[in-house]
Amino acid sequence: MTKRAVADINGLKLLVVDDNTEAREMLKGMLSSIGITQVFEAKDGREGLKFMDSAGDFVDMVLCDWNMPSMDGMSLLRQLRSVDTEFPFMMVTGRGDISSVAEAKNAGVSGYILKPYSPVQLETKLRILASRANILKH
Repeated sequence: MTKRAVADINGLKLLVVDDNTEAREMLKGMLSSIGITQVFEAKDGREGLKFMDSAGDFVDMVLCDWNMPSMDGMSLLRQLRSVDTEFPFMMVTGRGDISSVAEAKNAGVSGYILKPYSPVQLETKLRILASRANILKH
C-alpha cells in the first residue's frame, strides 16, 4: 500500500466496507456531499481484504463498519495492520462503549466515528485522519 498526497480531501480515494447496502449508500452520499467521489465498496471484511490485496494502492483510506458477517471490521483491521501499521483506517460503527473503543485503539485504528454522524462530523474526522497520515499536501 502506497501513500500519495492530495491537495484537499476531495482528492481522497476511499474504500467503504459495510455489509449493509443502505449504510454504504448513505455514506457514499455524505462523502459526495463533501466533495469526495472516488469511493470503492466492499460488502464485508473478506471482500475488503481481497480489494486491499489486489488494489490497495488505489485507495488512501478505509472506512469500515465493525459488525459484519464473514469477516468483521476488527478482523479486517488486524489483517491490514499485519501488512501496514500506518495505513489510514477509520472504524464507522455504533459501538461507542469504552471497551470497544479501547479494543480498536489497541488494534491500531487510525480514527473512530460513531453512528449516527453528520456530514460535518465525517468531514472533520477525514481531515484529521488525512492530516495525521500526511496525505494532504501542505
